[in-house]
Amino acid sequence: MRFYARGVQQTRARSANQTKFLLEESQLPRRWYNIRSDMPTAPQPVLHPGTGQPVGPDDLAPLFPMELIGQEVSEDAEIPIPEEVLEIYSLWRPTPLFRARRLEEAIGTRSRIFYKYEGVSPPGSHKPNTAVAQAFYNKKEGRTRLATETGAGQWGSALSFACKLIGLECKVYMVRVSYEQKPARRSMIKAWGAEVVPSPSEETQSGRAILADHPDSPGSLGIAISEAVEDAAGRDDTAYALGSVLNHVLLHQTVIGQEALAQMELAGSFPDVVVGCVGGGSNFAGLAFPFLREKIAGRDIDVLACEPAACPTLTRGLFAYDFGDTSMLTPLVAMHTLGHDFVPAPIHAGGLRYHGVAPLISQLVLDGLIRAEAYLQNDVFASAVLFAGSEGILPAPEAAHAIHGTLQAAKAADEAGQERTILMNLSGHGHFDMAAYDNYFAGKLEDVALDEGEMERALRSIEGLPTPA
Repeated sequence: MRFYARGVQQTRARSANQTKFLLEESQLPRRWYNIRSDMPTAPQPVLHPGTGQPVGPDDLAPLFPMELIGQEVSEDAEIPIPEEVLEIYSLWRPTPLFRARRLEEAIGTRSRIFYKYEGVSPPGSHKPNTAVAQAFYNKKEGRTRLATETGAGQWGSALSFACKLIGLECKVYMVRVSYEQKPARRSMIKAWGAEVVPSPSEETQSGRAILADHPDSPGSLGIAISEAVEDAAGRDDTAYALGSVLNHVLLHQTVIGQEALAQMELAGSFPDVVVGCVGGGSNFAGLAFPFLREKIAGRDIDVLACEPAACPTLTRGLFAYDFGDTSMLTPLVAMHTLGHDFVPAPIHAGGLRYHGVAPLISQLVLDGLIRAEAYLQNDVFASAVLFAGSEGILPAPEAAHAIHGTLQAAKAADEAGQERTILMNLSGHGHFDMAAYDNYFAGKLEDVALDEGEMERALRSIEGLPTPA
């Protein structure tokens, strides 16, 4: 059984010169796809940090509504999308699929390049696909306020947008370096009624402890998560919302790949390569998981995860049990990690500055179903400018990693004398990242690759924790 929308075959239009492939609102996926039902190896259980035993619903109930806890552990292949969520999705979904003809011409490739563009959402990225769902379930179960972290600000703006539409208060702890680099993002968060503060902050015990030792800390997603979790745990009216990593977050993003399956059929094609950037992993999973279902069933697809060399979790991290946050407030999850107290260099792809990655993605990497590459930021920005000059869309620095990976895949195919079909997720626009582009044009971007000494230091933080089976 396929998971893309009904009615596609009746509306198929395979034009050799077509650029955009669009679905009707009526073709919006009605269910999220759960890859756990098809994984050849089950992911490791999430452990309670105090007991070392698998966590149960009661352990997670102070932070999450029961519907999301159920989705976190579900092995059902499909989860119905509530009508209330679909109604809000329809403000921007289905999102367009483009054939990147001008990019193909610019690089002289024989391959065909397609991209799914998530930047058409009101906040400008893929993030509201899960923000709307999380806000809906929390409101349904009586919560009136959500606390969260954000790196580059895409998740924080998406959750503030969702909370505004659904009627919840929202508090956002924004990684300090991004808070300073991206003032327009924090203005957008405020425009939708949320409160936003730089992290580490003086508002939580976790933040104050970091500032006491490192007054000039640039912050990290791990630190911001600690602050948001502490905030939520300390208030009965507040739940915690996470923008990536967790199973239910990745689940909600699979509307991307389901739509892309239908749109690739409209284009009369199917990808040989599927590409996405990876920080925590939500946009990558959103596109890749429905295609990985096809790969697990026997279809030959190269699935590529692209990450920054400054935070090379999948390419150089250790697969181990670790905390999801810096202050060790979260349960222990088995994932590729650089160590929970690792603070990445302040690169401009703030949404990719995370020490860990989604456990589902880690397991699929271990099983050989996903491969990963890491890139330096000057190379990534060069590819972003090339893309903007040919396709017209200025990409977010995070999404530019997928562009660079796509160009690398096309180059490899050309060198091998192959003609391949490449599909990437352009997960967001870069309209609020102009300072980063200014620095690139001025030659001020530093290429930072993680050195062995820092990685060894950071990984010492997980010594003594449980070992994955």
